[in-house]
Amino acid sequence: MLRESVRGFLDEHWRPRGATASSSPDAISAIWRKLVGQGVATLGAEDGDGGLAEILVVMAELGRAGCPAPMWSAALANLAVSGSQIAAATDLLERLHCGKAIVVFSFAALDPDPGAGSIQVTDLKATGVLRFVETAASATHLLAALDQSHLALIDLGAPGVECIAIRAMGASALYEIRLSAAPATLIPLGSVDAGDLRRKGKVALIARAYGAARRAFDLAVDYAKERHQFGHPIGKFQAIQHKLANCLIALEGVRLILEHTARLHDGGDDDWRYFADCALAFSGDALRRVSLETQHIFGAIGYAEEHEAPAHFKRVHLDAIALGGASDAKRKLAARLLDAGGAGLPQYDLGPAGNALREQVRLWLEQNWTGSRKDAFDQRPFAKREFDAGFARDIGETGWIGLGWPQEFGGQARSPLEQIAFMETMERGEAPRIGAAIQANALMMFGSPEQQQKYRPEILRGEAMHGMGYSEPQAGSDLAALRTSAIRDGDQWVINGQKIWTTTWWGKYMFLAARTDKDAKPPHAGISMFIVPMDAPGITIRPSVTMYDGTFANIFYDDVRIPAENIVGEVNGGWKVLTGALAFERGLVGGGIVLKVAHAFERLRAHVIGDRSLAEDPIVRDRIATLASEIEIGRLLMMHCAELAADGATPPEYGAISKVFSGELMERFGEAALDILGMRAALSEQMPGAIDNGRFEQNCGIR
Repeated sequence: MLRESVRGFLDEHWRPRGATASSSPDAISAIWRKLVGQGVATLGAEDGDGGLAEILVVMAELGRAGCPAPMWSAALANLAVSGSQIAAATDLLERLHCGKAIVVFSFAALDPDPGAGSIQVTDLKATGVLRFVETAASATHLLAALDQSHLALIDLGAPGVECIAIRAMGASALYEIRLSAAPATLIPLGSVDAGDLRRKGKVALIARAYGAARRAFDLAVDYAKERHQFGHPIGKFQAIQHKLANCLIALEGVRLILEHTARLHDGGDDDWRYFADCALAFSGDALRRVSLETQHIFGAIGYAEEHEAPAHFKRVHLDAIALGGASDAKRKLAARLLDAGGAGLPQYDLGPAGNALREQVRLWLEQNWTGSRKDAFDQRPFAKREFDAGFARDIGETGWIGLGWPQEFGGQARSPLEQIAFMETMERGEAPRIGAAIQANALMMFGSPEQQQKYRPEILRGEAMHGMGYSEPQAGSDLAALRTSAIRDGDQWVINGQKIWTTTWWGKYMFLAARTDKDAKPPHAGISMFIVPMDAPGITIRPSVTMYDGTFANIFYDDVRIPAENIVGEVNGGWKVLTGALAFERGLVGGGIVLKVAHAFERLRAHVIGDRSLAEDPIVRDRIATLASEIEIGRLLMMHCAELAADGATPPEYGAISKVFSGELMERFGEAALDILGMRAALSEQMPGAIDNGRFEQNCGIR
């Protein structure tokens, strides 16, 4: 409601002035006083109606509208001096909240950027220079940090105060304030931590940058639909589509981590500081990339000052580098993760049921997947660790394979958060793969009662694995072009063709896509789905060793006969079954991948901590901090997919966002581990000196 209210207000009172209208001091004062009437000036105050979450909403909307109203300074004033017993502070806030005073804020010497300047106060007279102060010519008062414990309050109309307009990134509304024995009042920060205040200030700037970047992105999407080149809208070109897709993924990551940080802060959770630093470390770079890519999409038009795009580009870059930018946040993250023994990645609150299941699964693994049994499994080559039949049957006795299945199918109907709890704990316990979740879901959605009765119990008991027979030599991932045929012959289907890249070739069944109408238009309308027993005559399996010492197989189907009732769904209705299964896969896989990366990251972090030459290397510290921030983006994308699933179903495009980000994160992690640990990390399993018996080599192989 607040977002809609502020957006509507700015659309009415600010945006009609035009993208290039001058942000004069009078115009900024006027729009701020109108915003005060909307109640935003009290956000962050001790007796106000909103906390950090509401501050970030308003900042994002100001960024979207390109409005430089001094909300940032007002929020920091509220956060810094609310509850102060100093009369000058109380009076300032009263006047700020009713619009009689306009405050600008400077962290001065506490700004990680030494170019920000500093002031000294002697005998209540302030002297010094402060740079990069926003909207100072529109303000009545300055609040500036003196040290970790005190602020100086200065009337900007007093003698000894000079405000000089400066330009940065070609943008105005920044000022240099020169003080020469200007009257000042000292205000103790009291219980407010200066470092925390600076974090909140930086997060608020990133929220504004997010609003600007999101607005530029939305404009670029509209432009890509309308701008024609070579007879087509440029949005039809794959290069443009990929740019926009990457921008959307980055923007969603920024949005989610800002919201999560604010939620933890306002709920009193100390982990807000860690997530704030992750937000700053990720967003500073991500939003600047979005800003650059949207400029590329606009082309020359985006460089014209009468267009909105340049204003948003400047806003993003200025806010992203302020207060030390991403580098300062990464230094804090590295200190948390690597110094004094280091602190691991925090656990997410998965709700009472999810948290309880996480502990239950952990205890079960301690009793059933430990000691000599797990040691023997760990001695196997990596290629033989994907599945363990005995472990699968044991898990089958718990019912957890059907954790998320509806109860009418024999499942436990657990929530998406409980499913995450299970996946996370299994990954931390380094347990092998179980179940056939994608195929089970397809059977529950499209299978006949007889199929459900036959195949579902086997999956639930951990007795049957199903592979996926989709890709083909001439089709690859273009599944609509597949050629493997299935021809009805009485009470049987006869299958002929070849499938490639099949990983679970050793399973009991294959979930196979085949063409049942070669003349169908469009081609995908002639595909059907089948369950093929892998011991059927006519099947030839030729395993192929992969780059990570695993296997997939080329599988040939020569006059393979299966019962007519083995078709899943309708004849020629396989595309619906196939895409439904893949959509379900994407919703799961993104979460599964990021949980693998999170576990591998903790192993990497332990190795770095154990080698102080690595732990103190500034490049290593930067890489570790960057990975941590990206892991949190991946986990929040996973959590958001779970929230969407709890409300119905995860939209296919959101499952894809999670999968793309997490898949690319796994690649970046593998490369970073090699860079950090060096040649020993590249040694294969059972080689002398291999770190963790070749685990990091496997990570690089995208296993």
